[in-house]
Amino acid sequence: MMTSPVSGSDRGILPAFKNTGKSLLLLMLSMSVFVALAFETSAKTLPQLATNQQLIENQKKGADLQIETVDDAFEFVFSKLPDKVFVYPTENYYYFTFPANGVVYAGNLRLAAQDRDEGIIHFAAFRQANQTSEAGEMLYKPYSAEDGVEVKKLAPFSYQVAYNNKQVTFVLNDVSSIRPPEHIVADGEEYLGLVVDESGIRFFLFYNTKHRLFAYVLDETEAVPEQFAESEEAGERILIGLRTGFAVYDHHYLDRRVLVGVSGANTIVNNYFDGPADQLPENHIENDNLRKAITDSDPAVAGLLDQFGYFMSGEGRYLITPYMQYLSPEELAGYDQCANDDAIAEEIYDACFYSGSE
Repeated sequence: MMTSPVSGSDRGILPAFKNTGKSLLLLMLSMSVFVALAFETSAKTLPQLATNQQLIENQKKGADLQIETVDDAFEFVFSKLPDKVFVYPTENYYYFTFPANGVVYAGNLRLAAQDRDEGIIHFAAFRQANQTSEAGEMLYKPYSAEDGVEVKKLAPFSYQVAYNNKQVTFVLNDVSSIRPPEHIVADGEEYLGLVVDESGIRFFLFYNTKHRLFAYVLDETEAVPEQFAESEEAGERILIGLRTGFAVYDHHYLDRRVLVGVSGANTIVNNYFDGPADQLPENHIENDNLRKAITDSDPAVAGLLDQFGYFMSGEGRYLITPYMQYLSPEELAGYDQCANDDAIAEEIYDACFYSGSE
C-alpha cells in the first residue's frame, strides 16, 4: 500500500512539513531547479570534446578552398571569426589554423603595441609544418584603411576591426595589475611583466641586475594548465610538462619553478609549445624597462633597439631565451649538477639557470 511521506507514522521525520503536501511539493520543485542549475553551471565549465570525426570532416570541407595570396587567406579567416575574440598571448597574437586544399594552414592576426593605434592589424598565414614537412611560404601583410580594414580603439585593451561589412572586437589580455609574490623574487631581480604564452602557461619575466641574466618563472598564483613530472634522466628537481614539454627547475631556496628548457621538437615545427620568447609583455612596458634590461645584459645592442625590443633596422626582435632547446631530458642534467654543487654559493645560485642561448 502506498503511504504518504508525511503520514502520522513518520514520528518526527520532516516535522515542518507534516500535513503540508503543498510545501513539500514546493521543496521538491526547488530542489529540482537547484540540481538543474548546478548541472548547467557545471556543464558550462567543462571543456569541449574534440573528436577525430570533427577533424576529418573539417578537413574535407576545406578541400576546395584555394589559398593563393595573402588576401585569400585574410578574407577567409576574417569571415570565420566570431563577433568578439579574446587574445591571450601577451604579444597580442590571435592564432588560428584551418584546412585548405588537403593541407593545414596556420597563422595569426596581431594588434601590435607599436602600431595598432595607427590603424594597423598584422596578418600572417603559412602551410603548417609537421614532423614530415617544413612550413610553407609565409603570406604576410599589415592591413589598414588603405586595404578596406578599419581598426578602431574602443578602450586601452579593446579594438574593433571592420572589413567587408563585418565587425570583430579584439579584447587584449590586460595583465598589468598582476605582480609576483614577494617570496618568489630572487635577490637582485627586477620584474619586467607577466608573459602569457600561446600554450596557456603564464610566466613572470625577471631581469637579475646582479647576474645580468633573465629568467622566466612559472606563475603559480592561479591553476597552471599543465601536469609536471619528475625526470630521472635530467635530475630529481627538474619537472617536465606532460602537455607542453616545458622543463622547469624546482628552486632550492625560493618557492618557485624556473623555466630551463623547451622541447626542440616543438620549436622545429613552430607550434604552440615552442617557448615564451615570442610573447613578451609588450602592453605593459614601464619606464623603458625592457630595452634597458636587454642592453644591460647585452651592451652590443645598445642604440639598436626600440622600446619593445625590436631592432630598428627591421630584422626582428631581440629574443630573450635564457633556457635550452632540448631534444632529450638528459641534456638538462647540467642545470641540476650546477644547482646541487656544494661549491656554488647561494648568492650566485640563480646563475645556474642560464643556458647562454640569448
